[in-house]
Amino acid sequence: MDTVIVGLGITPFGRHDDTTGVQLGELAARAALLDAGVTWADIEFACGGSMSAGSADTLVANLGLTGVPFQHIFNGCATGGSALVSANAMLASGQAELALVVGFDNHDQGAFDLDPATWGLDQWYGDAGLMVAPQYFAMKARRYMHDFGISPSSLAKVPVKATANGLLNDNAWRRTPLTEEQVLTSSMVADPLTKLMFCSPGAGAVALVLATSRRAKAMSQKPIRLRSVAFRTRPFGSFDVFSPAVPVELSSTATADAAVAAFEAAGIGPMEVDIVQVQDTDSGAELIHLAETGLCDHGEQERLIQRGLLDIGGPLPVNTDGGCIANGEPVGASGLRQIHEIALQLRGGAGRRQVPTTPTVGFTHVYGAPGVSACAVLTT
Repeated sequence: MDTVIVGLGITPFGRHDDTTGVQLGELAARAALLDAGVTWADIEFACGGSMSAGSADTLVANLGLTGVPFQHIFNGCATGGSALVSANAMLASGQAELALVVGFDNHDQGAFDLDPATWGLDQWYGDAGLMVAPQYFAMKARRYMHDFGISPSSLAKVPVKATANGLLNDNAWRRTPLTEEQVLTSSMVADPLTKLMFCSPGAGAVALVLATSRRAKAMSQKPIRLRSVAFRTRPFGSFDVFSPAVPVELSSTATADAAVAAFEAAGIGPMEVDIVQVQDTDSGAELIHLAETGLCDHGEQERLIQRGLLDIGGPLPVNTDGGCIANGEPVGASGLRQIHEIALQLRGGAGRRQVPTTPTVGFTHVYGAPGVSACAVLTT
């Protein structure tokens, strides 16, 4: 039985100093319920998560004490995708016909201050500075540039595209367009990645209402089919956030494995995808993930980004809402923001940033520490 997305809810992303993460989650949940034309009492299963803003299941105090099963999930930056997996499984198994998924966060300013022991690592890893994630992203980007001929110009064009798209998104945080020169001359954080090539921790929330195809027939909103969702952890030989070693010869990755599983389950190939969301914690991540998910060949990103082929009007629009770079990354909400954007685009409701080619197949990819990835395929 197919799972159908029937309700979408989102808050503006950025800084919300006067609003808690749970309050943001409530706003997104109520918006999704309203969009679906159902009430909280109709929901038969709920799940969601956050990193810094508390347990998602505490939302029952705000939404209503209906006794609904509510599962809290945290899986790094892949929290939203992992929550979607759980809700999809509940509907597919017949244990529920209507579910709500919600993700939210409200992070402090600055880089995350994380304890190595929490991630299964010895203290030396933190003492070496490797718990600061930009170090990892820079090492992976530098090696990839060497191996596949990606230029600094191409790295810079990612946030140029992101902020141009963010300008068209009323919910985006970074809505001031950047130039390539501004990106390249901004402060170096971890060579080759400059300050403007990174996203920032922030605040925001997203919620989705999911239904079985049978339940969706009675609803008026244009349904978007969740054809598949899959997640994987890192295999041996992959180089990941908070992974303390890497063999000389790289293996597959959690991203590649999750993408293969999602495409196989959907019965759809990468070349059939019309619109894409991939994790863009930094510029290099967006380009690398495009190839890891099978959406292009390794090294082909140089041509795609340089020729504007990943822009909203291009043949493979990527991160049309501005991605993490323009929206920031409230960890619990980030993966669901991707689903929200693809569903909105497939509905034809994205306004000024609507892809003009009437997309019918969308793909999302989210990646988080310590090497967890979730991918989904959506269709009209």
